[in-house]
Amino acid sequence: MFKNFRQKRINKELNPDEIFLDSRNLPSFDKQQFEGLIEKPINKTSIYVAAILFLLIGLFFTGRIGFLQLVEGQTLAERSNNNRLSHTIIFPVRGIIYDRNDLELAWNDPDRIYTDQSGLAHILGFVGRPNQTEVDSGKYHSDGLIGKEGVERIFNSILAGVSGIKIEEVDVAGNVLSDHVLREPESGDSVTLSIDSRLQSGFYDIIKEVASSAGYIGGAGVIMDIKTGEIITLVSYPEFDSNIISKGEDRVAINAYLSDDSNPFLNRVISGLYAPGSIIKPFMAVAALTENIITPGKQIVSTGQLVVPNRYNPDNPTIFKDWKAHGAVDMRSALAVSSDVYFYQIGGGFENQPGLGINLIEKYLRLFGFGALTDIELPGEVEGVVPNPIWKEKTFGEDWLLGNTYHTSIGQYGFLVSPIQAVTAMATIVNGGKLLKPIIIKAPDDNNAKFKQLPFKDSDLAVVREGMRQGVTDARGTAQAINVSYVKMAAKTGTAEVGVRNEFINAWMIGFFPYEKPRYAFAVVMERGKSGTLVGGGVVMRRLLDWMNQNTPEYFNLNN
Repeated sequence: MFKNFRQKRINKELNPDEIFLDSRNLPSFDKQQFEGLIEKPINKTSIYVAAILFLLIGLFFTGRIGFLQLVEGQTLAERSNNNRLSHTIIFPVRGIIYDRNDLELAWNDPDRIYTDQSGLAHILGFVGRPNQTEVDSGKYHSDGLIGKEGVERIFNSILAGVSGIKIEEVDVAGNVLSDHVLREPESGDSVTLSIDSRLQSGFYDIIKEVASSAGYIGGAGVIMDIKTGEIITLVSYPEFDSNIISKGEDRVAINAYLSDDSNPFLNRVISGLYAPGSIIKPFMAVAALTENIITPGKQIVSTGQLVVPNRYNPDNPTIFKDWKAHGAVDMRSALAVSSDVYFYQIGGGFENQPGLGINLIEKYLRLFGFGALTDIELPGEVEGVVPNPIWKEKTFGEDWLLGNTYHTSIGQYGFLVSPIQAVTAMATIVNGGKLLKPIIIKAPDDNNAKFKQLPFKDSDLAVVREGMRQGVTDARGTAQAINVSYVKMAAKTGTAEVGVRNEFINAWMIGFFPYEKPRYAFAVVMERGKSGTLVGGGVVMRRLLDWMNQNTPEYFNLNN
């Protein structure tokens, strides 16, 4: 059958047109469309190669899809979400800072705002953007605000709160399609300070006025509750504007602060160091009584100088000057009139009067907190210097001499203290020997004070308190400036000569009030006035007491 079929095909007649019909005899063929061309079958090898190529491509894409789905599926899904979901930090509301009477001192609008009351900058401090080191620590966001100085810095963890997180869905153009708060922000807690902002501003303005009129480059003042350790005022003049520094926009004003020789950024109460002068005498008196080297009633005669014989050259004795001839004085009157000769002798000894000596002097002054940090809750506190033989050897490469002991006994010769140390030591004499930790957060009551009990007899401390009271009431007393009718004061003045040629002075006053039932200790120092200036710490305190009598008399009228 197949054979017959092939035979039929072969024997079929061909039309001549089928033989000669091509592009030449049929010019209507479209050559561009391959009409009139003889078709040939595709080579089988090409088909196999193409099939294998398509198979390989298919296997590659199938394997890649499997790898992306099975191996990297979770990672790519998260990346996809991140590409369309934006995580935004929600910054919390910063806590408010109040004074002890619940008056707002720092609060929030679009920016951090500070009260325009004077005298508070060194306490409140300011906020600002974190630096790169702080950002790299992972604790802060570069767009957030953190406390940079003062209370803002020390209590930043309380005031700052906790940031929230918001997730935003965005399209390829960055438009927000929807959002969702993943974590709500937690507002910062408020802080109530022990500071009375009324008294703070009044004190600051008085120090500013006295400094400007008497030629001092600065000043500092502090009042402390002798039972709780609360700081009622802490004034440092001059100061800066917390609003200007926090905003950081007024570069002219900021540069003026930075170039000011009076250093407005220095908190003089805790970071300023000053030769104490005669305000060290009450603490020398306590040391002498505790060591039983003198009785309160023993008199020492001051002729205006202490003449120490020179065994090697009798014609050339060493003379240590008193600021005036006081005659015979006992401990109370020596404190009242500030006799240098008396304290030379109980400090270094003379003839039949034994002295403490530099080792005991250092021991007792350090017991009172000099030469150490008080650990007040503010940044930048410094330790100060209590002179001793080791210090002299390191500083000058020289041996300690008796004259160095004499000068240390009256608060000179390299002695450096801060006002916060002075007021803390003063409170110790008044409260029965408790060395308090000063605090700037309002205490809930009188029973939460942190203190160290020092080994002093209250009877000895009472002698010193009585001598300081005489300094106010005695006709020859150096603290007569604050002998006012509306409150009984007790105080000790001090004038320390400074400068290469002693051409400047630091003028101090420390004390406490009310005398009958003491509650507050104070310290004030006026910095670097011209030698011979009679206006000093006493004038500042007198003006402050008059101001308080008119504006805050409750500090004088106490029932406990």
